[in-house]
Amino acid sequence: MSSDLRVDSLFKVAGKIVLVTGGGSGIGKMMATGFAQNGAKVYIAARKESQLKEAVDDINKVATGPKAQYIVANVGSKAGCNALIAEFRKRENKLHVLINNSGITWGGPFNDFPEEKGWDNVFNVNVKSIFYMTAGLSDLLIKDSTNVDPGCVINISSTASVEPRSEGLLSADGNGTWSYQASKAAVNQLTAQLAVKLGPSQVTVNAICPGLFPSKMTAFGIRNTGEDVFNANQPTGRYGAPSDIAGLALFLASRAGAHVTGTQILLDGGSRYNAHGAAPATKL
Repeated sequence: MSSDLRVDSLFKVAGKIVLVTGGGSGIGKMMATGFAQNGAKVYIAARKESQLKEAVDDINKVATGPKAQYIVANVGSKAGCNALIAEFRKRENKLHVLINNSGITWGGPFNDFPEEKGWDNVFNVNVKSIFYMTAGLSDLLIKDSTNVDPGCVINISSTASVEPRSEGLLSADGNGTWSYQASKAAVNQLTAQLAVKLGPSQVTVNAICPGLFPSKMTAFGIRNTGEDVFNANQPTGRYGAPSDIAGLALFLASRAGAHVTGTQILLDGGSRYNAHGAAPATKL
């Protein structure tokens, strides 16, 4: 059987339609930029329109295909997810790649951790939105998909899903991210469930588990502790860069990743093996 193993064939994403939730900043914007720079038609969604406008302007400076667009949306509820899905359907009748990247965290004291903001909202955004967005767009992901060119769902988890430390350098003294770790562990399990459900319909579902990347979510810890402290605990001597997260997302969404599904891929430069005392939080 002959195969085209050229890089420009294996990793081609030109012409694909991509939706990135939480795409206005952080690693969501990094991934969106990677797809746009390689010819995909990219939609980013988030709550803040001003941030989305700025992000789209930046992305379109390097886009090589259709111009990126944005949709203002809040995926913190089923109604919010449905509104985003409805707006996307007004613009497209096919979706090749769904990146469920929206995520939040909350820090608080162990003995007085808030229920609504600390637990309910974190699980609404980090876990429930992945289910409702994927289920609600599943028909567009399935449409025209094949076993060599499947639809693709990428869920953004975290190394916090496998690293249980909740108090560390990324949270204020006396506070812990008690719900964040549990929510990201739930993302990993939900990813496997969705992979089983959608696999026979030629849709892959994988989770990326980033470690430390510069973002609004990690800014507090980096600013108060210093980059040198974090870098000293990274076996690679650095934290994550746009090429790291975008490169992995492009792989999963291309022909090269068509046979990969139901996985949780750790992307932390090996830092999980160090007792660095930082509860990893990835993006926003």
